[in-house]
Amino acid sequence: MDDLNLTLTSTITCPECGHSADEAMPTDACQWFYECKSCGTVLKPKPGDCCVYCSYGTVPCPPIQEGNSCCG
Repeated sequence: MDDLNLTLTSTITCPECGHSADEAMPTDACQWFYECKSCGTVLKPKPGDCCVYCSYGTVPCPPIQEGNSCCG
């Protein structure tokens, strides 16, 4: 799959306060931490997920979208 078919923006929703924000996902790295812009909670990936986008976002990270393992 090429980059033209990837979704590079995901909406992250904080499980603590419910705040949602559209964020651009990196295509060359995993994002292990994300600080909620509303309550300041630092989100980390859930067990079994590779990054915060796969755990809390509306779209999985680009490597997962491509069918690859992420950061592995």
